[in-house]
This record gives sequence, C-alpha cells and structure tokens, in this order.
Amino acid sequence: MARKRRYRKKGDVLLFCDYFEEWVEDYKEGAIRDVTMKKYEIAHKRIKELAPELELKDIDRKTYQKLLNDYAITHERQTTMDFHHIVKSCLVDAFDAGLLEQNPTRKAVVRGKIPAEKKKKFLSQAELRRLLERLDLGEEVSWDWLIFLTAKTGIRFAEGVGVTPADFDYECQELVINKTWDYKSGMGSFATTKNKSSNRRIPLDGQTLWKFRTLLEGLPPNEPIFFAEKERVFNSTVNGILQRHCIAAGVPVISLHSLRHTHASLLLYAGVSIASVAKRLGHSNMAITQKTYLHIIDELDKKDRGKIMEHLSML
Repeated sequence: MARKRRYRKKGDVLLFCDYFEEWVEDYKEGAIRDVTMKKYEIAHKRIKELAPELELKDIDRKTYQKLLNDYAITHERQTTMDFHHIVKSCLVDAFDAGLLEQNPTRKAVVRGKIPAEKKKKFLSQAELRRLLERLDLGEEVSWDWLIFLTAKTGIRFAEGVGVTPADFDYECQELVINKTWDYKSGMGSFATTKNKSSNRRIPLDGQTLWKFRTLLEGLPPNEPIFFAEKERVFNSTVNGILQRHCIAAGVPVISLHSLRHTHASLLLYAGVSIASVAKRLGHSNMAITQKTYLHIIDELDKKDRGKIMEHLSML
C-alpha cells in the first residue's frame, strides 16, 4: 500500500477506508508475509468499492453488517469469513483506542453465495497409480519430476520449486524442507517457509531417493532443481501439464495442490495418525489437518466404531 498518511486536525473527516489503510501500515507492514499482506490489500480495495464514503465514526453493528452482506453477495461464505476476520481486527483495535463507542463486529452474521460445485480434491490410490504411470520420468529433469515428488511427499508448490539437490538426505532417507521459492514476486529468489512448522524433514522410500540421486548427479547442490534460477516459474504451467496427464490417464482432473491432498488422504486411509500427517504436511497444528480432512476422519471413525464394539464384546 502507498503511504498516504494525513495528519488530521480535530473534526476532520476520517473515512473508514483511509483508517483501514493506515492501520495496515502501522500494524501489518513488515510483520506479516507478502502473501498475507496481499489479502489485506485486497480487503482494503473491497472496502473502498463497497463503502467509499463510510466514516469511521458512523460504523455501528448495522452499518458493519451491511458491509458484510454487500461483500457476501459476490463471495462464498468462507471467503466472506476471511474478509470479516481481517476487517474485524481493525475495528476491534479502533474500539479499544476509543474511536468507536461500541464493537460493531459483535454478533456479526456471516453469509455468502451458494458455493460452486467443487472439483474433486484428491484421487484414489488406483487413480494415483494410473496418473504416475503417465509421467515421463526420464534422465532429464522436468516438471513431471515435480509432480512425482509432490505425490510422494505432499509438499506445497513453493516448497517444491525451492528444492535443491542438497535437500535430499540420502543417509537419513529424508527430504529437507527449510525454504521456498518466491515465484509470485517476479523477482525469483529463495524465501522462508510458510511457518515454523513448515521447516521439516520428510521421510522418503528408498526407491524414490534412488531415482532422484541418479537424476540429480552432477547438478549444482544449492540451486533449484526444476528450472534455471533466472527463469520465471508459474503454478499454472505445472497445473496445465498435470491436467493433460490426468486426461490421458482417465482420472479426474486435479491441481498440484490437490495432489498434496491426495498424499495426505491416502496416508489417513492407510491408518497413519493425524499427528504424523500434520507433521509431514507442515501444518502449524493438528486442528488444521482435522478441519481439512474432516470427511475422511469421520469415515474412518465409523469404521473404528465396529472394531471398538467387537473388542468390547470380547471383554
């Protein structure tokens, strides 16, 4: 956000969109990741579109609810909820500072338009096998190798494109994730991981490690594997390749991020604990894993009930 701070005199009009912009400058700039900062910038843009003349002093529960309702007309409920959490933080601070007589976000109702039909988020084990059989895993590094690595590890795209040959620990049979590649900025450089928990060591099977050891032999140890360092990288490029492979394999078309979901889902179905899956994915806490894969956990819980009843009947 461009700094447009105005030093106001008493009685000056303070628009909410201006106050929100200054609040972000004071409390968020430099304290959050760039990708999170973009969410605040988008929220500021929406506030200017929906309520350009709304003054901070005029915000009460009714006007705030109208802002949320107007936003919800064109956004699904979860997106509206994210917008609400961002704006709520700003308004609660304004209330604490004495700029508002009441907390206008109290008991706010979050609505949203009916969600569009969701694409399938993950493949079955048989479907994944068919997909992997379509990959061209030759002697040269290609995006197919990134698709293969994602299926085997569940890493995020930014983590995958940030992998270097030195990140493969062949002795311990692990892939070390301690950085990402900032592909969105256009500059292209290594960056920190999403959070502290994202720094992790992912166990890999011996066959996968052997394949990469052969593939990466002689490559610079600390340079990205899948592209030249000055080359622009786009998520859409890899998703396009993955889409063509899905169609050729006769399986539902999924994205690279859905391949991460596939990895986690198959582990849960195989009986791997939620704690282990959360650690492998780099989630900051198990609650995120439970929320993301609630449908699978519920399905497994129903199967476990039969086992529990059978065990109790034998006591």
